Amino acid sequence: MNGCDIKVQAIINPISGVGSKRKIPKMIEEMCLRSHCSLNITFTEYAGHASELTKQAIKDGVHYIIAVGGDGTVNEIARAMIHSDAVLGIVPKGSGNGLARELHIPMEIRRAVDLISKGHVTTIDCCRANGRVFFCTCGVGFDAAVSQKFANEKRRGSLTYIKNTVEEYLSYKPEPYELQVDNQTIKEKAFLVACANASQYGNNAFIAPHANIQDGQMDVTILSPFTPLDIAPLAIQLFTKQIDRNSKIKTMKAHQVTIIRQKPGVMHLDGEPIMAESRIDITLEPRALKVLTPEVVSFSEEVHYLFDEVTRFFDKRLPYIFK
Repeated sequence: MNGCDIKVQAIINPISGVGSKRKIPKMIEEMCLRSHCSLNITFTEYAGHASELTKQAIKDGVHYIIAVGGDGTVNEIARAMIHSDAVLGIVPKGSGNGLARELHIPMEIRRAVDLISKGHVTTIDCCRANGRVFFCTCGVGFDAAVSQKFANEKRRGSLTYIKNTVEEYLSYKPEPYELQVDNQTIKEKAFLVACANASQYGNNAFIAPHANIQDGQMDVTILSPFTPLDIAPLAIQLFTKQIDRNSKIKTMKAHQVTIIRQKPGVMHLDGEPIMAESRIDITLEPRALKVLTPEVVSFSEEVHYLFDEVTRFFDKRLPYIFK
């Protein structure tokens, strides 16, 4: 990303995600000055504004669009960039940061901005559920119910998410589903059904450990009904990339999936709850979005990434521990 003819648009949601964004515009300005790029920074003002700004930037011939915010902001911008020539840069400021984590984008802001300036372009797949775009996961059942509950919370973060998960589990009843996975029909009573283009929901919760966002396939995960005794092993395996080893889990690869349930209800797209029909058709579009990512995830990058995650974990929890 270098040259006076390069046009950059930064879109910042001032109220999304977590933490202050006060210093980020200056960091982006300095990065573009070093790279001799022209820059325009815009702050979103209402729901859907990020999408409008993105579409206009693409019409104006912008080369790079930088999304600053949580998952909702990043996904809204990315969805408007599908199959365009513009390249997405991500500065993650959310609690989940699903797409950023999947692509090994640093959680530390300065390093995320520095990564954008290096300009390595990766092309990733996207999926559509009844025509609506998602990048990481979509699902029905328990995870969709939790996402609906979480969306109504004023406080964000992993502690709130865990609280909602426990509360929802106490009242949730598994449902029967008919799944058409490529040419195979499966009938299951399931706790949840997840279709994953990427390996995780966000927050390093890996629902499909072997999913690859560039392989042209989805990973389907079916979680059968389970007892309270199964909760701890499932939770540990979810966060250690081993959930596919659990006896309550079925996984398979697919290019196309149809989920049929008894009645319309909530589903989630990248953690965003929406109402959907009883039939949900899910398709994959290969090589749909250009994103700036690390060129090679080196051992040192992995160490930095893990250090960031451990630091964030304790930063969030120590105030509660030492109350």
